[in-house]
Amino acid sequence: MSLRERKRERTRQAIVAAAADLIERRGYERTTVADIAAAAEIGTRTFFSYFPTKEDVLFPEADDRVRVTVAAIESRSPSEGPAAVLVRALREVAESSADLTGRMARLRLRLMHSVPAVRGRGLLIQMDAQREIARHLAAAYPSQLDAVSAGALAGALTGAVTGALQALFDDPSQWDDPDVIRSAVERATAIALAPWGDSGDGAV
Repeated sequence: MSLRERKRERTRQAIVAAAADLIERRGYERTTVADIAAAAEIGTRTFFSYFPTKEDVLFPEADDRVRVTVAAIESRSPSEGPAAVLVRALREVAESSADLTGRMARLRLRLMHSVPAVRGRGLLIQMDAQREIARHLAAAYPSQLDAVSAGALAGALTGAVTGALQALFDDPSQWDDPDVIRSAVERATAIALAPWGDSGDGAV
């Protein structure tokens, strides 16, 4: 990573951290983009060069999760079926980032329950992710998946992750341990993808 890239990543992390701090203290509606920019010691124009909206700052690694999943599909082994490759991708996502198990995940889920704008943005991001993952799955496994079955499999993955996190949201004590969250997400994914079996030859 070049010096310029490292500086951009530090700025990006500062924006996300500032947003989380302010929203947790003031609430979502009372926190403005200008507030976040000031706390991160940047201008509002710089904020918008990183995140197009205030809602997007709550989903800072959504694109990265899709990229990791697509990379896992593209690097699949000959014996690795579609379900197995998705399980591996989820594990790689969890190992590379705390976005699904850390502070931002808790804040994001709470706001999705209470703020329509955040809920809408989250659903759109999820739909876009499912579409992209499904497209790559269908291309990677043309003899096993068509557009419908690839879409169903991608939906099972994203639905399982969301379902597990929502279940844990009802018990705040569970959020204190990232390992508990990670285990719940992995278990939910295994349940959702079980019809495909180890080889990915099943049918949803």
